[in-house]
Amino acid sequence: MSTRSATKQTRSLLRQWRQRLQELPTEPEHSIPLRVLVQALVTVGIVATDVASADITGTIGMSVWAVPISVLGASWSWYRRRDRNIPTKFCIAVGMLIALAVFFLELWAERYDTRLALTRLLIHLQVLHSFDLPRRKDLGYSAVIGLILIGVSATLSQTFAFAPLLLAFLAIAIPVLILDYRSRLGLITLSFKQVNLDLSPKRLGVFLLITVGLGLAIFLLLPRFPGYQIRTFPMSAPIDFPGQFDQTAILNPGYVREGTREGNGTGTGGVGETEGAGAVDENFYYGFNSQMNQNLRGEMTPRVVMRVRSQAPGFWRVLAFDRYTGQGWQISRNEEEQVKTIERPSWSFRFTLPWTPTLNRTRDVVQSYTIVSDLPNLIPALYEAKELYFPTEQVALDQEGGFRSPVPLSEGLTYTVVSEVPYRDRTLLRQSPNELLPYIKDFYLQVPETIADRVRQKTEAALASSPNSLPSASEKALFLAQYLKQNYRIRPDLPFFELEEDLVEAFLFKYEGGYPDHFSTVLTVMLRSIGIPARLVVGFAPGEFNPFTGFYIVKNIDAYAITEVYFPKYGWFTFDPIPGHELFPPSIEESKVFGTLQQFWNWIAGWLPSPVTGAFNAIFERIGAAIGWFIRLFTRGWLGWLTGLGLLTILGFLGWLGWTGWRSWRYRRWLSHLPPMEAIYQQMLRSLATQGIRKPTCKTPFEYAREYGDRYPGDRATLINEISQAYVSWRYGGKSQDLAKLKQHLRTLQQGHIKSIN
Repeated sequence: MSTRSATKQTRSLLRQWRQRLQELPTEPEHSIPLRVLVQALVTVGIVATDVASADITGTIGMSVWAVPISVLGASWSWYRRRDRNIPTKFCIAVGMLIALAVFFLELWAERYDTRLALTRLLIHLQVLHSFDLPRRKDLGYSAVIGLILIGVSATLSQTFAFAPLLLAFLAIAIPVLILDYRSRLGLITLSFKQVNLDLSPKRLGVFLLITVGLGLAIFLLLPRFPGYQIRTFPMSAPIDFPGQFDQTAILNPGYVREGTREGNGTGTGGVGETEGAGAVDENFYYGFNSQMNQNLRGEMTPRVVMRVRSQAPGFWRVLAFDRYTGQGWQISRNEEEQVKTIERPSWSFRFTLPWTPTLNRTRDVVQSYTIVSDLPNLIPALYEAKELYFPTEQVALDQEGGFRSPVPLSEGLTYTVVSEVPYRDRTLLRQSPNELLPYIKDFYLQVPETIADRVRQKTEAALASSPNSLPSASEKALFLAQYLKQNYRIRPDLPFFELEEDLVEAFLFKYEGGYPDHFSTVLTVMLRSIGIPARLVVGFAPGEFNPFTGFYIVKNIDAYAITEVYFPKYGWFTFDPIPGHELFPPSIEESKVFGTLQQFWNWIAGWLPSPVTGAFNAIFERIGAAIGWFIRLFTRGWLGWLTGLGLLTILGFLGWLGWTGWRSWRYRRWLSHLPPMEAIYQQMLRSLATQGIRKPTCKTPFEYAREYGDRYPGDRATLINEISQAYVSWRYGGKSQDLAKLKQHLRTLQQGHIKSIN
């Protein structure tokens, strides 16, 4: 091909391309209400992302600048909607390239959690896009961006602050859809008065309530399958720690050193001691330290400290103690060579942690923690953690399985833990052998000699009171936990212990009770006195689950102590002897597919009388047992499959019969409330509809009868015409009719058959 021919062909292609561009529909969108409401959708989406991201970053107002600029762009688009705006489009293209470059820079800086970078890119693109919105299609793109922003906000949000914005988005989206449909039909809505003709505030409220109600119903019934199927987890920006990491230090702001509050001004509880009278700090839990003084009195002021998203609830474990001191606890192995420092690779934010193999069945559980209020440099996690995604280069692991950070956990910090959580199988725990390794004997059977004999005798006497034999360590631990719950009480007025007085001895023989944490201390020492290894563990209860956000809201007052008991070959398991608590903290056994529905029922049950709640619980248990039995049929081979399919067929048939009967009953009930003439006419229409001849709503009774007569001449057409004439005379003329004759006509129509002339 010659050069001249190629040039001519290129010019021809360019000419055709230009002609097609000119032929493209460029009719602008003139509806001011549609433009205003679409801009409102985008504004709500931007504000929602800003409010939701504040739950993670702790800073609000990062994207509010986009609202006035996008409003300015939308106004510009309205005034320039009839122009081609080539310079504007060129500037928008350049701006999008710059936004993309900024996004890649932010993506590298925030590669630990890319959600915020993606959100900002979308907002930047929407701001630029708002300067070129001539057509309805362009407004549709903006509405879709608003929808995406509200969806991103749902993934970022950790509180209820997102809920009002979601309702506002729904309230605006309904009229937007109606106006968009009118525009597609060629009906231009130029003012808001025309909007009210289509959707008044009353009708809007009805539609909004229906939408929200259906959404909540679906939300409650939606199964909650385990999330985090990929290994990219939320985490804060990397924290640079310039100093030398002292892995032995625990930084508790409420207690200067070693578990004792500074300047408490009471008794002899000096700094660094584990005994002596003192006062509890109102903000920080006294047990988060290398030494724990349980002779402190007072209460903390409730405040939220963290939000946790987890595949299963659990005891958010913080620290464990192995040495009992008489009025408290301490970590005996806290020297530099005994606390292990773990470093992560420079190319990854994952710490690979050592964990103890077990013969028990386990399950991976992913937890993401967002710190809301300052905490010590102790890292809460489900036991036993095997992966940690934390924003420092080093963490420390002590001999009791507690993790420490180089810096205190400050507001806004986010990290993720993957734990290998064991199932609690009582049958397996009963089979645990009695042989103990030397290091278990050395550290987890220690009891002060001054109380050892007396506590052992009390423990053996308690076990002897059991109506059943207790051959295994697990059954003994379970019985002793129940024994303490039932025979001792919480004493909020408990006086200070004397300087030489032992907490366990005073609890059992003098006060017959104590503070909640004292119960766990007593259980731990009682188990040790009869040769069962145990240690005291402190951490947080699961907290209050928010079914709308999926987060557990944890407060400082949720911190408490429980007992961990060691079973050879199976590991450590917790027992909770505190009155009012369950014997075992919730764990993976409590994770349910329909957990949100369970949470909603628990909330409803709190308002109902106990007998009503008990009756409903019994019904739900039987329904659940029946469903479980039915599902298990399909795991019993081909015979189970046949049985299950047969039951499904029978249930389907019975359901169809029930549905048909219910519809028939509703129809008869509806007819019984109609005037006799109206009932005859409606029965005629229903009978003809079942024969394939429906009456369109746009036709009058005479038009329908005339059309029928034209298509199906004969006696039946005459009967239909007579019933229609009688109905119109009664309805609009008020004339009485021969009902017996008309009923006979109706029976004839219902029993006959139509013969078409076609």
